[in-house]
Amino acid sequence: MSAPVSHARVRVVVHGAVQGVFFRDTCRRTAGEHDVDGWVRNRPDGSVEAAFEGGPEQVRALVDWCRSGPPAARVDKVEEFPEAPEGLTGFEIRR
Repeated sequence: MSAPVSHARVRVVVHGAVQGVFFRDTCRRTAGEHDVDGWVRNRPDGSVEAAFEGGPEQVRALVDWCRSGPPAARVDKVEEFPEAPEGLTGFEIRR
C-alpha cells in the first residue's frame, strides 16, 4: 500500500559541529511540534542523519530547521535526499 500523495519524505545528513549539542533531542521535539514522523541518529563520521515524513510543508520546516539546529550547533552543510514515504509513525532517536 503506498502512502498518500499528501505525504513527503526527506532524509538529511547534517555536517558540522552537530554531535554533543542536543541536536537529536531537539530535532525529536521539533518534529513533534510540526507533526512530523521519522528518526534521527548520530553517524560515526560526526554527522547527524535524519528522515522526516509528513505533509510537504511540515517536512520542509524540519529540513529548514536542520540548517541551523539547536543553539549550540554549528551546521556547515545539509545534504537532502527526497525518498518515497515508508509510512513511519512517531519519531525516534536511533542509536
